[in-house]
Amino acid sequence: MKNRLYQSLFLGITSAIAASASYALITPQNEKQAKTENLATTIAAIPSIYDTTSDFIEQAIRLEQLANLEAPIKPRTIHHEIQEDESLASILSLYGVDKKTLRKITEANKIGARFTHLNPQTILTIELDKNYQLKSLIYDADNVNTLVASRNEEQFDVHVESRSLDAQEILTQGTIETNLAVDGKKAGLSVEIIDQLTDKIFAWDIDFSQDLNAGDKFTVIYEETLVEGRRLKTGNILAAEFIIGGKSYSAIRYQNSQGEVTYYSPQGKNVVRETRKSFLRSPIAYARVSSHFNLHRRHPISHRIRAHKGVDYAARNGTPIQATGGGKIIFKGRQSGYGRVVIIEHDSQYKSLYAHLSRFNNRYKVGSLIKQGETLGFVGQSGAATGPHLHYEFLVNGAHKNPVTVKLPQTEIQENKGLLARFQQKSRPYIERLNRANSETAIINVDKFFAKKSDKL
Repeated sequence: MKNRLYQSLFLGITSAIAASASYALITPQNEKQAKTENLATTIAAIPSIYDTTSDFIEQAIRLEQLANLEAPIKPRTIHHEIQEDESLASILSLYGVDKKTLRKITEANKIGARFTHLNPQTILTIELDKNYQLKSLIYDADNVNTLVASRNEEQFDVHVESRSLDAQEILTQGTIETNLAVDGKKAGLSVEIIDQLTDKIFAWDIDFSQDLNAGDKFTVIYEETLVEGRRLKTGNILAAEFIIGGKSYSAIRYQNSQGEVTYYSPQGKNVVRETRKSFLRSPIAYARVSSHFNLHRRHPISHRIRAHKGVDYAARNGTPIQATGGGKIIFKGRQSGYGRVVIIEHDSQYKSLYAHLSRFNNRYKVGSLIKQGETLGFVGQSGAATGPHLHYEFLVNGAHKNPVTVKLPQTEIQENKGLLARFQQKSRPYIERLNRANSETAIINVDKFFAKKSDKL
């Protein structure tokens, strides 16, 4: 079958060459018609091995050009829309690019390998030189990065060209006429921003199906990322305010030293009620305390009086251990007697220690940030242990405290003067912008009111 195709192609090329020789006998006014007729003859002589007529005609024209006609051969740029069942190899083969050339691109470096992952309904730009050799390959991998392969003699230089990203803060205001979904979109808010407002930030203070009425106002300050002046995505809400029936509901985004984020009122009250307490009492759910905090305990193995500076939780081998608070892992490894140990620094004041682990969660390394409730490892009996259990310690300013009875810090910023001062310092610019925006809106409304009055006068 393959040989027959080659024979047919050869016959087609021969026909095209013969046709070109006959052009010398044709008058200029009939040349265009003669070329068209000879092209039709060439097409009829070559079997259709292409999916579409346009592809077939392109190849027929290429055969005509290769037959050394008088028309100059120019470089070509092809913008190929990728289909579901296409690969880079199948696409390039349509334009006469062989597998050897393909391998030079995909094996050039790690970036070249990314050319093999093409998404349907995207555009691959193929540039051929005057000899129909591949000159360059360009592919927009995403909204930011473009993969480029350029011929350099017999090899290809492959690299990524990244568009510049610009981050900015957007302030958007609107007035309720129908509902937040409709009026928020009309004001320019994305669906993601509206969902954050209704499902997370104000879900405990505002019933968006009942409380909003015509004339109520909203102001939102949020992050937005632009690519070459076009919106790429919206980010976090930084501050927001609803004025409902004259009453203000405000929320300011705040990230603490452990990387945990929530929203507070200007007075420092946590408005996101689902936020957990600063620390969990137990690192293992439903575990039994097998040995309490005791500074005069007799050690079960050495039988000497040795302070037990933590609490032991008996649990089956392999039981997940969760971080009781968010923070940074400052130690992960072995300690004499304690076996496998993880130590978390929650801030300059608090630390927690987890010992006798069977294995670590390899997702985290020393220096990694871990959130409250995430699994840091699994129960075992490494080190000096009589059975599988977790030894848990809690330190305040370097001193060991009983994890069961120690007074844990509160999540409300307003209850901690130091945190409240830091929050107010960071949140002040956003509160001022919200106030200024609402004041300007009020002034505009007053101007419109007097304008209407004067019109009537």
